[in-house]
Amino acid sequence: MNLAVSCGNLIAKAQLPLRPDLTMHSTLKSYFHEITGAGEEKLAALAQYFVEKHVKKNEWLLREGEVCKFNYFVVSGCLRLYSVNPAGIENTRYIAFEKKFAASFTSLITGQPSMEYIQSLENTTVLAITRQDFFDLVEREPAVNKVYRHILESAYITTQKRIYDLQGADSLHRLKWLLAQQPRVFERLPGKIIASYLGITPYTLSRLKADLKK
Repeated sequence: MNLAVSCGNLIAKAQLPLRPDLTMHSTLKSYFHEITGAGEEKLAALAQYFVEKHVKKNEWLLREGEVCKFNYFVVSGCLRLYSVNPAGIENTRYIAFEKKFAASFTSLITGQPSMEYIQSLENTTVLAITRQDFFDLVEREPAVNKVYRHILESAYITTQKRIYDLQGADSLHRLKWLLAQQPRVFERLPGKIIASYLGITPYTLSRLKADLKK
């Protein structure tokens, strides 16, 4: 492991509070209850595993080459998962707004170095659960197992829709698709990020948005 990656791991650990917030945030309670029907007693038991973390805009929670050691639930703000190709071009794979989990799941599951980054796009508050705690709970807590299945199923469906809806589509169709699927992206995120999610240049995005207003 190179020095930059090692330092990044140390910084990530240092920024996490030493003890969990024992009052699970109401947003996470609502999410668990909606997905699983879990009651207050169960939510209180799970609360000790989640640690509140405040992330400044443009801060990285994970960098390429690091192992993903946390699963993050977004309370407020926004995270994105992206990779950088050999030419230095960013490819945004996933954008997580409020009430979404975000992690580099291939790395989280396998324990291997991540091929992508997790970055905050706004000042963001997350509830973090360690990889070990999360998968321990998946094995022994039906509510967490159900949430995990929901995360994976939602990710699969979203990926499939993105592939088949956009495969071979021109830039204008891609823009209209995103407007229909996630309109708040355009209210909260800069054009550069939106363009990297759609696989087009910022110039093309700007031109298409201008054409739509005509």
